Amino acid sequence: MRADEVRAVLESIGKRPTKRLGQHFMLDDSVLKRMVEAASLSPADTVLEIGPGLGNLTEMLLKTGAKVRAVEQDQEFVKFLRRRFGNRLELLEADAVEAFLPQFNKVVSNLPYQISSPITFKLLEEGFDIAVIMLQREFAERMVAEPGTRDYGRLTVGVYYHAQCEILFGVPRSSFWPQPRVDSCVVELRPRPPPFEVEDHDLFTEVTRALFSHRRKKIVNSLKSDTVIAGMLSGEKADMLSEIPYAAQRAEELTPEMIGEVSDAVFRLTSSG
Repeated sequence: MRADEVRAVLESIGKRPTKRLGQHFMLDDSVLKRMVEAASLSPADTVLEIGPGLGNLTEMLLKTGAKVRAVEQDQEFVKFLRRRFGNRLELLEADAVEAFLPQFNKVVSNLPYQISSPITFKLLEEGFDIAVIMLQREFAERMVAEPGTRDYGRLTVGVYYHAQCEILFGVPRSSFWPQPRVDSCVVELRPRPPPFEVEDHDLFTEVTRALFSHRRKKIVNSLKSDTVIAGMLSGEKADMLSEIPYAAQRAEELTPEMIGEVSDAVFRLTSSG
């Protein structure tokens, strides 16, 4: 769909792109086709689309024979989608971050940039076979970053713990109208069991957050200066943080597995009498 066609459709429904909702419309159908092909959809699948907008990706998903369930927050788009697809599409009018998501086994979506992080982790907690999602390039690169690099951080560790992640291809900003300020990437996520075990999943999440919130500090100082972690430990136990693994290193130097060891050491401190 060309930019003038997108504008014409929007004008016909009295709608302008909403910056707050990150509404940018894909002009290159070949990108959408590659996304659909990457998901290997069949009539046996139930695919979730978040933020279908005008429904161009939705149309391609429906042509695979898969059952398509979409979540759209914008009321005007909801009305348009219901007119366009009728009962061919199961459509939920809701904020995907807050809503109870319908059942699905695959995800294909062009995600609004501002919900990339919360919706990615929400999807990972829900579980699925495969997700093919378009994301801001910087965000996608952080998902697959290596330890010791600038992009390596809390997001990298969290995604690695839940899934295999691969950047499939890049999408230039010129492929959208209105044109965003950044390029995008299409990412494939395949959930798998965690590649390492931790004593307490929630504590591992908190330790990871604490370490990368103070990423330039040594591990021991990051934990001591974090109010949540420090609040779990008495003064004597807080002093023992200097004895945990990798205490003198920094967060960006640790692999996810090493952060798991730090988390387990903190767990033992919080659990000891």
